[in-house]
Amino acid sequence: MKKAIVIGLGILALGSAVPAMAHDYRHFDRRGDRIDARFDARGDRFSNRLDARGNRINERLDAKGERINDRLDALAAEARAEGKNRLAEHLDRKGDRIEAELDRRGDRIESYYENRGDRVNGWFDRRGDQVNRRLDNWGNYNRWWGWGRN
Repeated sequence: MKKAIVIGLGILALGSAVPAMAHDYRHFDRRGDRIDARFDARGDRFSNRLDARGNRINERLDAKGERINDRLDALAAEARAEGKNRLAEHLDRKGDRIEAELDRRGDRIESYYENRGDRVNGWFDRRGDQVNRRLDNWGNYNRWWGWGRN
């Protein structure tokens, strides 16, 4: 009886100690996924912020070009009323030229910020993938050899 109890307690102790000694390396995979998600979110925030800045600047320049063109159109209408047709045509062309220039400048600035945001987002995406891959490999390496840091 005593022998059976000792054997039973030994099996119980061994059964409870084996899971405590076994390493679960899935936490490397989960950690890599979390870090990757954090990098992706950070890159998206940078990209969205830069895109919004480019849009604001583009809209501001477009509105400025329209205001200048409207003002020069009003002056051209006054010049036509006075019979100064060449001056009116000159003012119309000048307003259109200024509006077109400000539109191009706004588009160029918006494109710059959009490209910059895409580059930053791509960098963060690549960095997150590198960290995720490294931690996945670390977990796989430890599973193969059965040792490593927790």
